[in-house]
Amino acid sequence: MQIKYDLNIKDLKTVVFDWDNTLAESRTALVYAVNKVLKEYGLEDWEIEKQKRNNDLSFKDNFVNIFGLNAQEAYEKYRNIYLKNVSQFITAFPKTHNVLQFFKDHNISLMIMSNKERILLEYELPLLFNPKIFNNVVCGHEAKKDKPYAEHLWWTLKDVMQKEDITQKNVWVVGDSPQDSKCAQNAGAQAIRIGSSIWQDEDENSDDVWFFDSFVDFYESLLLSNPK
Repeated sequence: MQIKYDLNIKDLKTVVFDWDNTLAESRTALVYAVNKVLKEYGLEDWEIEKQKRNNDLSFKDNFVNIFGLNAQEAYEKYRNIYLKNVSQFITAFPKTHNVLQFFKDHNISLMIMSNKERILLEYELPLLFNPKIFNNVVCGHEAKKDKPYAEHLWWTLKDVMQKEDITQKNVWVVGDSPQDSKCAQNAGAQAIRIGSSIWQDEDENSDDVWFFDSFVDFYESLLLSNPK
């Protein structure tokens, strides 16, 4: 395997992961639940309605763009359906656990930074991982601003690092979307993208973003870049 990027971890302190479609394949559960709600309100399938969203807003914050004045009520219906069904859908991507263990074995702290509502993330996190392996978990509306703004990453790292100390060598942000990589870049961290966005957003052309096809690809690159 040819190494695309130098993933040397000599100076790495913290890796911050997105949740949806990064650590967790949760899109299946999301689409199942939101389509139930869309049908109840007489709207089109999610693949059509999602075109109304603002790419810089979270899934929850986009409900007003889709359901209008019924946004709050519709989201509560979605939340209930999602919580009742997510356990039968959600999975971790291949080699995700290996990647997390690799970083733990090298005393690198792990964190989650998501725009998702905490009640949902706290319910599904233990379905896939031991929550204790993560040094911090930050969800939507807990920082002054959510991704793609730097404030979300600053808040996530506040107990371990000052914002002026963040560099591309000591903090990596791993996600699937432009929101994730823009947040990393805005804060001065290294942006890493795995797979394709849950929303099929267009990839920005940036030499500063490291792209991997999957966690399998990412894990193999980590091992090759850091031989024992």
